[in-house]
Amino acid sequence: MRKRLNLLRIEHRDMDAAIDALTAANSTDLLQIARLKKRKLKLKDQISLIEDYLIPDIIA
Repeated sequence: MRKRLNLLRIEHRDMDAAIDALTAANSTDLLQIARLKKRKLKLKDQISLIEDYLIPDIIA
């Protein structure tokens, strides 16, 4: 699970870099940027689910 979490974090970071590069290049392909952002959100959700599983809530 931790390995999967690390891979998802790397992919999320790469997706962020790709979005930044397209935005900085004034890309007119807004559909591509939107798809990357949507994929990035899905990755963030997966990361959150795994983190919640690995780090249980402790009620003090």
